[in-house]
Amino acid sequence: MSVLPLNRRGIPASRLALGCMGLGGGWNDAPIDASAVREAHAAVDAALEIGINLFDHADIYMRGKAERVFGQVLRERPDLRERILVQTKCGIRFGDSPRAPGRYDFARAHILRSVDGSLERLGLERIDILLLHRPDPLVDPEEVAGALEELVTRGKVRWFGVSNMSAGQIRLLQHHVTVPLVVNQLEMSLKRTGWLETGVHVNQDAAREDTFPEGTTEYCRLQNIQLQAWGPLAQGLFSGRPLDDQPEPVRATAQLVGDLARERGTTPEAIVLAWLTTHPAGIQPVIGTRRPERIRACADAQRLTLSREEWYALYVSARGRPLP
Repeated sequence: MSVLPLNRRGIPASRLALGCMGLGGGWNDAPIDASAVREAHAAVDAALEIGINLFDHADIYMRGKAERVFGQVLRERPDLRERILVQTKCGIRFGDSPRAPGRYDFARAHILRSVDGSLERLGLERIDILLLHRPDPLVDPEEVAGALEELVTRGKVRWFGVSNMSAGQIRLLQHHVTVPLVVNQLEMSLKRTGWLETGVHVNQDAAREDTFPEGTTEYCRLQNIQLQAWGPLAQGLFSGRPLDDQPEPVRATAQLVGDLARERGTTPEAIVLAWLTTHPAGIQPVIGTRRPERIRACADAQRLTLSREEWYALYVSARGRPLP
């Protein structure tokens, strides 16, 4: 199982993380108002209440407002910094013009500029974990190495990782980067099971349909890279969202999740997340809700372990067909 990073007081990161993309208001340049700050405080309080101490950001979330409003929370509660880890990402750029469309950018100058922007918005001297957000086809791994090493030397970032990358892409970066890459954040949920299917379909005709890069989860386990799951609740698909327009496997799985929650005396959210945390890869779900009641509904996932039969029942139901 992967070793989670430690916070400034040497406390390990929690088994769940709070994704902060929804904080700060809409995807626009409007100023942050008082209600957005109150909402951020409420989300942070709910997360702390259930033991979450890792908060996940990206420089692009709400066009920088997510980091900015979280920075306001930290300024109003300076003691909070010693109790938490702050993770952010860089590498995605919005379109500037028809000849400069939305794109990915792992150039040294952009990485350094992005980190400085995040530090300013968050009001921090150092980011605990920096992730490279999505693979840049034009990546120069030696240039990335120089940027990351400079960030360490200047004390601006403590740990590094990636998001949405395959084993081969990580291997290429790590060959040149002297600092270890400790996280890979992937979309993983009962709705997005490609990370499992690619292994189950070995030597099967169904493998032709697999798009998830083979060997990625295994590589991360071998290299002690923490697997983080973004979108682990699948936007409430199995824990209360209306399902009238959903296919039968989704409806059947939501029913099974509800049945298991009642049997275990817990919430559907906890069952959905426990399906991930029960996996021996030590997956760390990053829950994306900002609603305090839904954050609290996830609490039991940190203590629940599903039986092998329960885990497979959910998996087979979600995939909508028997295992080969």
